[in-house]
Amino acid sequence: MKAIVQHRYGAPETLAPGEADRPVPGDHEVLIRVHAAGVDPGVWHLTAGMPYAVRLGFGLRAPRQRIPGADVAGRVEAVGREVTGLRPGDEVFGTGTGAFAEYACARQDRLAVKPAALTWEKAAALPTSGVTALQGLRDAGRLTAGQHVLVIGAAGGVGSLAVQLAKAMGGEVTGVCSGAKTGVVRSLGADHTIDYTREDALDGRRRYDLVLDTAGNRPLHRLRGALTPRGTLVIVGGERGGRLLQGSDRQMRALLLSAAVPQRLRGLMAVPRQPDLQYLAQAAADGRLDPLLDRTYPLREAALAVRHVHDGHATGKTVLTVAGQDGPTS
Repeated sequence: MKAIVQHRYGAPETLAPGEADRPVPGDHEVLIRVHAAGVDPGVWHLTAGMPYAVRLGFGLRAPRQRIPGADVAGRVEAVGREVTGLRPGDEVFGTGTGAFAEYACARQDRLAVKPAALTWEKAAALPTSGVTALQGLRDAGRLTAGQHVLVIGAAGGVGSLAVQLAKAMGGEVTGVCSGAKTGVVRSLGADHTIDYTREDALDGRRRYDLVLDTAGNRPLHRLRGALTPRGTLVIVGGERGGRLLQGSDRQMRALLLSAAVPQRLRGLMAVPRQPDLQYLAQAAADGRLDPLLDRTYPLREAALAVRHVHDGHATGKTVLTVAGQDGPTS
């Protein structure tokens, strides 16, 4: 099969088109004919092997999984002998292994049926970023109707979905983004926007019940200044910092500090779960959630797509088209 193959850690340009054996699904897995694959910052981290801590789980000297990509949307081609909920021909989306290829495998419990309302590309945009936004707001953030929510990085992959989900949950949503993107963020449902190039969202003049930080590496004391006395801060990722931890130490410090202050400070490492994917599918089917697509690239241009996301150019999600590259198949 055609695939994007990586033999060493490095820049996105280490991702190259090649050939690979078609994978064989395990007992609890399905084989998917890939129609689209999502690109998120996590792909860059695994491509670069940065921070160095990720190599403990994915290969010390070179990536053990030579085909990158996790977020996938496609048709079930074959099922393992213990799979009961899916069958060949089903249209699914979720997270798997080696999504940057014509075929990929995924566990049954990390997939959901694709809503008919979504194209393959929009379905591939949902899994990791959608689950992260949902778990950040609902589980870590404990969002309830009527609360004031600040989404930092509101035009990004996670942020653009978080704005929509927070609004659907009954929150009053303020999105932080650059001035050029304020119109887009308002179109997603944000009640208010803050242009970070002109105004400081953390100046303490406005307080929020929940702050979801999806961008940058802002100091904890400044983020806390935007919270109500018993508000909640949820930190998603950390893209600037040392090579060892790359900013993830901020999440550790938040958890330690949370024990000493009345505010709840949480870091988030989202876990893909089928019920959450099904929640996202229903929200998309109901019209409460519509993934914002920035660009689509053909599979052979995966390196350009990963570079585009890492350089911070994307508004919404970036996706690779694999099958049906002449247009969406549904």
